[in-house]
Amino acid sequence: MSNNCRGAGEIRRKAHKNEGGARLRQVMKFPVILEQGEDGYIVAECPVLPGCVSQGKTEGEALANIKDAIEGILELRRKRGLPEVRLSEVEVPV
Repeated sequence: MSNNCRGAGEIRRKAHKNEGGARLRQVMKFPVILEQGEDGYIVAECPVLPGCVSQGKTEGEALANIKDAIEGILELRRKRGLPEVRLSEVEVPV
């Protein structure tokens, strides 16, 4: 399975600073859905980036792979001049 990303969800943002207090790089937290695939692999999906799916033999491997996929998609979006990913939260009674 390739590293791709799909869906809608929530993003949490946090800016990191170095020891001198200068802003380095923004960090965003993306939701990830993990499911057991039919082939025994764990499938990881980032529902806030269309088509963002990866997999791994273990949960740790699946999470590392989806992180790489998310970083790749965000880099590609920047290179292509696409708008920054922006989402809002909506509360829904369950």
